[in-house]
Amino acid sequence: MPYRILAINPGSTTTKIAVYDDETPLFETTINHTREELSSCADLVASLAFRRSAIEAELSAHGVSVRSLSAVIGRGGLLRPIAGGTYTINAKMLDDLKSCKYGEHACNLGAMLADEMARSAGIPAYIADSVVTDELCPLARLSGYPEISRVSIFHALNQKAEARRFCISRGLNYEEVNLIVAHIGGGATVGAHEKGRVIDVNDGLGGEGPYSAQRSGGLPANSLIKLCLRENLPAADMIRKLNTKGGLLAYLGTDDGKEISRRAQSGDETARLVYEGMAYQTAKEIGACAAVLKGDVRAIILT
Repeated sequence: MPYRILAINPGSTTTKIAVYDDETPLFETTINHTREELSSCADLVASLAFRRSAIEAELSAHGVSVRSLSAVIGRGGLLRPIAGGTYTINAKMLDDLKSCKYGEHACNLGAMLADEMARSAGIPAYIADSVVTDELCPLARLSGYPEISRVSIFHALNQKAEARRFCISRGLNYEEVNLIVAHIGGGATVGAHEKGRVIDVNDGLGGEGPYSAQRSGGLPANSLIKLCLRENLPAADMIRKLNTKGGLLAYLGTDDGKEISRRAQSGDETARLVYEGMAYQTAKEIGACAAVLKGDVRAIILT
């Protein structure tokens, strides 16, 4: 019998799932959640029940019984810093995610959903390469101000998966080569992978690195302080604004890359400049990672 795995990746407005028999995918799908569904939930944890129900409906539609599963794995959320790897879900982990002790994001639901689905079938539940994967070298933690330390929050799951996929395709060992991996999506993170460990990476959730589809990225500190005073918003609201309404969306009123590309090709010089600006800042971050790796880089991977 094959080892059957259910993988769950919750996002802000979607829940992506896939079922594998060993390494062969049976199906994968994206469940879209309407604003009405999400707004009806008092908080993140309150959306757990309807997301689980949606997952169970998809499994049923594809003829997959929960009892046929061997294990469930969820996207790792905002936990205390941990090294990359695969972890068994336990009570302490779930408590930290439910309390949002280390931050609130839809990815926190990954372990909760995996745990609930696995418990119903009496099988193990895991997370892998959480967004708080922390393998920073000591130099990378210095910020320039003693009361502030740089932290590691990035698209670890995708970055490490693509790095390993690249190495497998070329007969390389991920733990023996240096790579730079740039995840470019709603947020953007660029990591310096030194022999299997991400020794430096911009905090894509904390306001570092290039601007992206929805995030402002690194902003000039003095100007940011003045903006905060002028806007007179609570800190949480200001952070949310910069993380969800910045970048391409702030400049151009849309975060749809295809639409922006069409506008640029049709002669919209502002769209062209802003789009190229995102590429420019991403390239600068890649160059910085090359310096961290002392120029010894086997490949640059864009995801």
